[in-house]
Amino acid sequence: MTKADIVNEIARKTGIEKIAIQATIEEFMEVVKGSMAKGENVYLRGFGTFDIVRRAEKTARNISKGTSVIVPAHNIPHFKPCPEFKEAVK
Repeated sequence: MTKADIVNEIARKTGIEKIAIQATIEEFMEVVKGSMAKGENVYLRGFGTFDIVRRAEKTARNISKGTSVIVPAHNIPHFKPCPEFKEAVK
């Protein structure tokens, strides 16, 4: 399902204009990205949690050159669904 599919589905179910729904979804995504960029987790009760996972520095291999490369520590965005979400998907 794409973002456009989500907009169409919500418009069909609610009767709200697609333009308003699309603007709302776009702003929701910007707020989530902005919060996570500041280091804040986003908790959506009944849906799940968008959190930040810290990856430690590690040594990796560049197979084509046969050299070692240091991968610096970095943050990764992560989504953890709530138990109800997991159960609905099963």
